Amino acid sequence: MAPVFSHGDLRLYLLNLLDEGPRHGYDIMQALSDRTGGTYTPSAGTIYPRLAKLEEEGLVTKTVDGRKTVYAITEAGHAEVQARAGELEGIEAGLADSVRLIADEVRGSVREAMKSLRADLAAASREERAATPQDPREDDPRVLAREQLQRADASVNEFRARVRSDLRTHVARGGDLAATVVDELVGELDRIARDVTRALRG
Repeated sequence: MAPVFSHGDLRLYLLNLLDEGPRHGYDIMQALSDRTGGTYTPSAGTIYPRLAKLEEEGLVTKTVDGRKTVYAITEAGHAEVQARAGELEGIEAGLADSVRLIADEVRGSVREAMKSLRADLAAASREERAATPQDPREDDPRVLAREQLQRADASVNEFRARVRSDLRTHVARGGDLAATVVDELVGELDRIARDVTRALRG
């Protein structure tokens, strides 16, 4: 996925955050994560050098408040924010697009996983109907049932592991996980469970 902030945009966005009021470093990083819907979680190594540069340019001041360093915008910094208001609107629109894009990616992954699971279950059902007994054990319905149960378990476990890994990796990378995406996942799983129950009852 493309970077959330294009070259130079983060600098202006930091000024914009400080134009809203003084903030300490962690508060700035948290605000960036919140404003981007979790799609961008900057490190201290990214933020503090930029704040130091803004201070050198006379756009920001810093004061020590106990164990925290609080940053505040200067008149020159405020003037730059006002002068570049149009650019800020473009940045905000880009952030909104990034949040929508990551949500669409997660929804797409869930749909593909559901589609794959349904295909696996359908293929297993077809193979079961077409299977020809190879040895006397396969004439025993209990043996056949246990074998198919093992296949179903393996398929469900594989699906669970794949989706769980995708979701955890996405969130660990700072991605947003919207409630609507989880609702869709839960709804699809519930629907598949009902389909399986109906099929078992024949």
